[in-house]
Amino acid sequence: MSDRETRYAELLEDLRAEAAELDALLAPLGPSDWRRDTQSRGWTIAHQVGHLELTERLMLTAAVDEDEFRRLAPITRTKPEIDPVELSRDDIGERRLAAWRASREALLSVLADSGSSTRIPWVGPSMSVVTAATARVMEIWAHGEDIHDALGARRAPTRRLRHIAHLAVAARDYSFLNRGLPPPAVPFRVEVRGPGGELWCWGPEDAAQRVQGDAYDFALLATRRVHRSDSRVIAVGRDATTWLRTIQAYAGPPGPRRRPTGVSGGASLLG
Repeated sequence: MSDRETRYAELLEDLRAEAAELDALLAPLGPSDWRRDTQSRGWTIAHQVGHLELTERLMLTAAVDEDEFRRLAPITRTKPEIDPVELSRDDIGERRLAAWRASREALLSVLADSGSSTRIPWVGPSMSVVTAATARVMEIWAHGEDIHDALGARRAPTRRLRHIAHLAVAARDYSFLNRGLPPPAVPFRVEVRGPGGELWCWGPEDAAQRVQGDAYDFALLATRRVHRSDSRVIAVGRDATTWLRTIQAYAGPPGPRRRPTGVSGGASLLG
């Protein structure tokens, strides 16, 4: 197996681990927990898990039937349809968790059977299955954050946060263009501190504009789960500061910004 294929296999294990961690949180929840509201208006925990199922099935379709994906993509809503009757059922959690388990196992199976250089269509340009799997890690982590928050639970950061940081850095120019802004002409230096104290770096060491911060905080910003002022991520330079306002590690509309809470005391933004 080549180094690239080995790294891809490791990525798929990280994807499986990210899902398993969230599954372990969800499995013991009672029906009232599944009906809890999350920070996304109109989304309960059941909606969050339903979204993961929906987007995994869409990605599975992209991987196995491009024509069908092209038909479904424009008409597929990101918020799952859960009517009040279904939401009130005592087995809402059992049903939603079983559906998510089935969708993710089906997608993992197809991804595992694909070579790392395989490309699939997606919203916007096509992407490699490596990017697709990385995006799934990000999606599960981000919606898992919403669920943890709704339950008042906390989770320990893991090295899987590096995947989210990498996506955010790779999508830097997209985050500007997505808001009608010209992307910066020069690269940034991005330094993110992992949970074990390791430093993950992107960009030239001598770059004038820099972004530095803790991996968990950076992931919260990149998935737009925290207001910039509540993050301890530091930016040096005008464009880098703007990036922390526009940053997103996912395709499509950025969605509403989170309101500042003042919990962390605010980020230090320089330049």
